[in-house]
Amino acid sequence: MGNIYQERQEAIRAGEAALASLYDARDYLNSARGWGIWDILGGGFISTFIKHSKIDRAKSAIWSARMALKKFDDELDDVYTEGVDLGIGDFAVFADWFFDGLFADIYVQSKIAEAQRDVETAIERVNTVLGKLRY
Repeated sequence: MGNIYQERQEAIRAGEAALASLYDARDYLNSARGWGIWDILGGGFISTFIKHSKIDRAKSAIWSARMALKKFDDELDDVYTEGVDLGIGDFAVFADWFFDGLFADIYVQSKIAEAQRDVETAIERVNTVLGKLRY
């Protein structure tokens, strides 16, 4: 274990990497939701294709966020001996089921909305912990 300043900086970098992936996921989910609305209104094959492309990109960003959040959690263990709970366990579970069984446009829209809420919650939690690390 290095000095506390170095450990804090490593934790901050890991948290910022997690935020970057979460922001990407949020952007892709927002786009997928917009295309999903268009799809429901009769957008046809192209809107369906683009919506699922955005969902695939969101899935990739969420996977990256999960890995980055794990690293952030590990780095936090080096800084806080009493342990800091990011409260992201539910995020990992959500990412596993969100992408299973997408079969109807309206159902997809509801899952995208749930994913958006979960990503926003993860962003808030990471920002809160980063705020504590920086000051």
